[in-house]
Amino acid sequence: MKFIVASSQLNKCLSMIGGIINPNSTHNQMLENYLFELDNNKLKITGTDLETIVTSSLEVESDSVDEICIPSRILQDIIKTFPDQPLTFKVEENNLVEIISDEGNFSLGYLSAEDYPALPIIEDPIHASINADILKEGLSKTVFATGTDDHRPVMSGVYFEWTQEKLNFVATDAHKLVVYSREDLQVPQDIKFILTRKPLQLIKNIFDSNEEISMEVDHKHAIFKGEKTTLITRHIDGKYPNYSAVIPTKNPYLLTINRSMFLSALRRVAIFANKSSSLVRLNISSSQLIISAEDQDFNNKAKERVPCDYSGEDMNIGFNARFLSEVLSNLDSEEVTVALSDPARAGIVKPIDGLAEGEDILMLVMPLMLSV
Repeated sequence: MKFIVASSQLNKCLSMIGGIINPNSTHNQMLENYLFELDNNKLKITGTDLETIVTSSLEVESDSVDEICIPSRILQDIIKTFPDQPLTFKVEENNLVEIISDEGNFSLGYLSAEDYPALPIIEDPIHASINADILKEGLSKTVFATGTDDHRPVMSGVYFEWTQEKLNFVATDAHKLVVYSREDLQVPQDIKFILTRKPLQLIKNIFDSNEEISMEVDHKHAIFKGEKTTLITRHIDGKYPNYSAVIPTKNPYLLTINRSMFLSALRRVAIFANKSSSLVRLNISSSQLIISAEDQDFNNKAKERVPCDYSGEDMNIGFNARFLSEVLSNLDSEEVTVALSDPARAGIVKPIDGLAEGEDILMLVMPLMLSV
């Protein structure tokens, strides 16, 4: 086995796939390795943690056909140090692979590829396609809202709800909820599945901008295929909660406010909030929003006014400052609306501008109880 590859291209490929590899796996030594599959001038590199598999291909100079497993940590550490130059990989005796650069030679051990985990078999998949930028945008707007409770695994991922009318990306941790919708993406057959945060974070980084992604989904796995890169991941087993039931349908009071001003003031005031609750109080009237917080244990308090437009009865409502800040910071619009009904029900945050045709987003934040 021998091939020549550009160091910069190899480094990019290893860095991308390395996000899925655990270099200190205690369950299976093979999971600490990259799988190299050489087929003449095409090199396919694979990494996996058993739940997710990422493969990517690049062009090399070779007339060999072979496959080996190379330890991920030492390989990535050495490749990223090279300036852009051709590197020669050559398999030697005694299970050694030699890397030859312009100035030096480096040898490291490799393992046989026989025991590397096999790709899963996809049974009767449903097929769909999606633009990479739309997929990344949907994930960017929702992944932050996923939960971390091990006892509620279905809420630790993003719910893909793809119907003949639209595609919804949904995420919630029971404190906040995000529904990102695209009405310009329909499929002839409904597709519904939940994917964990880790592979979704990878998807945001491994596909090129504006690349068309083909998808295959069966009862256990989802496959995302780009021109050079493929990600295969297992669904979260379980039924996603009925998220629509927690979205208030009657919200007669509407606050319109500059998002950046609101977020900046909220972050300043939150510094003075009680650290265990992060409670901030919003006192809303027709022309101004007063954000306040207090930590009685340390005699800290803060108050700041922000201009706004508000239609409805004056209201005092409490929110967790961190959750509200996360929602506001994951929107791009200049102005947002906050739809309210009463201090005991969720606030619905939506952007006023910056959305494409057929695009919609709703973010919900649950309130905190206020003491008198």
